[in-house]
Amino acid sequence: MKALVLEADWDPRHPYRPTAAELASQKATIASEVWRHPRLRMATLPDPEVGPHDVLIRVRAVGVCGSDTHCLETDPEGYILFSGPTRLPVVLGHEYSGEVVAVGSAVRDIAPGQLVACEGMLYCGVCEACRRGQPNQCPRLEMVGFSAPGAYAELITAHERHCFRVDGIADRYGDVQLGLDIAALIEPIACPFNGMFVAAGGMLPGSHVAVYGCGPIGLGAVLLARAAGAATVVAFDISNERCELATAMGADTAYNPIELAEAGSSPAEVVRELTGGWGADMQIEAAGAAHATMPEIEKSFAPAGKMVYLGRTGMKPPVMLDVLMSSSGSITGARGHAGGGCFPAIIRMIERGIIDPAPMITSRFPFDGVIQAIERSCLRVDGKIMVQV
Repeated sequence: MKALVLEADWDPRHPYRPTAAELASQKATIASEVWRHPRLRMATLPDPEVGPHDVLIRVRAVGVCGSDTHCLETDPEGYILFSGPTRLPVVLGHEYSGEVVAVGSAVRDIAPGQLVACEGMLYCGVCEACRRGQPNQCPRLEMVGFSAPGAYAELITAHERHCFRVDGIADRYGDVQLGLDIAALIEPIACPFNGMFVAAGGMLPGSHVAVYGCGPIGLGAVLLARAAGAATVVAFDISNERCELATAMGADTAYNPIELAEAGSSPAEVVRELTGGWGADMQIEAAGAAHATMPEIEKSFAPAGKMVYLGRTGMKPPVMLDVLMSSSGSITGARGHAGGGCFPAIIRMIERGIIDPAPMITSRFPFDGVIQAIERSCLRVDGKIMVQV
């Protein structure tokens, strides 16, 4: 099969010292401290083997994630920007959907010919974290496209427990390929769903919501906040194209923080003005720029307000904890999308027309243009770039 492979040099940054486990597995816990000089190449690889509980999937759609972008982009020293656990070389790509072509002998509920979308957080299911309902924090976690084979490939296998049928989405849109494109958006929408409603405990209808960063994760947060009955949804991004997309997907208003600063204003002032001085009941950091957004978020907390941190950055942001004490506020970190009913809930909402993520897709590339698709993602002007395999 054809596949896109990410390679880089194992070159730990001084003074970072890999653990014995990292050295033995060649899996960096913090990729940005170890992997240097990334390279992408198309390769011909053996077709994946199908185990008893595995589903073999003919990949049809893969979304370009900001984490994919961060695997290609580097800092001035040549280290990749992605800071999650990574084992290289690896087939990149984790937001995918496709058609089942074969199943293992022990698979019970998935059959060839069905359409599926799959979780990319491969939890073990037996550790204490998994048994406590925290699969995204599994200590044995493998991540599709980073430490396990990914979906920028013609074929991929997934354990049956990670597969969810999406035939109903294709039926709703009346077109199989369009339905599969939409189904590939379930994973990025599930990340803010997990953060907002599972990890942070949700929000009340009538809440004021501020979203920082209008890439796919932030746009997913906009969709979900509006569907949950938010009274106000305001978004911020330094890309005017993405600000326009945020309003098209349900935000009341969207602002460029750079333009606000030039006009003598700020996101915090905007949030206070829009909410009559109350502040934001829920704030979502999806920009991966907490060093810039946290000072604004701190000034915007409503009483007992919540902040959900979804972005990734290797930088340590300034955080004034007294703000949390005074406002009875909270900051919740959330990684991933597995468990918590995330995938089933989003599938139902799309099938019933409660949310329509279709406008998020702003560019499409064929599989032979996948490298160009990831390079385009570095421009940060698209909502979601979709690769059709």
